[in-house]
Order: sequence, then structure tokens, then C-alpha cells
Amino acid sequence: MSNVLSFTGTVGRDAEVRYLPSGQAVLNVSVANNIGFGDKQQTLWFTVVLWGKRAEGQLQNYLKKGQQVFVSGELTQREYQAKDGSTRTSLEVNANILDLVGPRNAEGARSEPQSQQRGRQNYQSSGAREPSYPQQDSGHDNFDAPYDDDIPF
Repeated sequence: MSNVLSFTGTVGRDAEVRYLPSGQAVLNVSVANNIGFGDKQQTLWFTVVLWGKRAEGQLQNYLKKGQQVFVSGELTQREYQAKDGSTRTSLEVNANILDLVGPRNAEGARSEPQSQQRGRQNYQSSGAREPSYPQQDSGHDNFDAPYDDDIPF
């Protein structure tokens, strides 16, 4: 039997990486997914978990609040005791796939390290233009040109 959940959602809180006493890395990130529409729309919150080598590295730096992500993995349900003593339920996804979707921050611009931003600003202010590529007159399709054909579906 297979238990796989795939969805797109929005990061609700910056990702955290912790280490177990065994030394294994664990990345946790909270992701919201809206289901339904109109008055019946609901938001489901998932805790997405990555383990081991996939939890280490630079991914934590990109999983910031507002980032859209695609998640695919095994869905689990965990019960825990809240501070008030009540029993709560949490939906967790042990992710096999966690991909960034769309812009890397809420402003819609891709965030870059400062050194790359400075280099890009210098490049733009120097009056240099992007290189132009010769047009291809071969029988091959130009996939960069707009597609202007009536599609029946």
C-alpha cells in the first residue's frame, strides 16, 4: 500500500535545522495549503520534515516565510500534548521531494547574495547590454518566440 501526498503550498515560518543526539540532521518547515474555494475554502497546515543529508546544506536559507513550494512525501499524523494539557493532532509529511516554486521571496524578486547583487548592479550601470544571439533560419522551431497558433483545446 502506498501513502504519498503531493501538494503546493506556502511556507508559513522559516525552516529550522536541528540535530538529533545521534548527529542526524532534521529540517522542519511549516507549509500551508488551501483547499476548496469561495466560502468553503480551508487552510491545512503541514509540518514538512527532511532527514539526513537532504536536511543539511543551503535549502534552509531558501525556505523562508512566503516562499511557495512543491512537496511530495509520506503523510503521517502525530499526537502531542499542548501546554494547556489537551491532546492535539499534527499532520506531518516526511518529504521525498521539496522544490521551490515561483519567486524566492514575498516581494517577487529573487534574493541573491550581496556579492552577486553588487556585481549585477555594476554590470547594469556600466551600460553593457546582454549578448544578442543570431536568429536561426533553419527548419527548427524557435521556442523563444511567442506561439501564435489557435489551439482547439
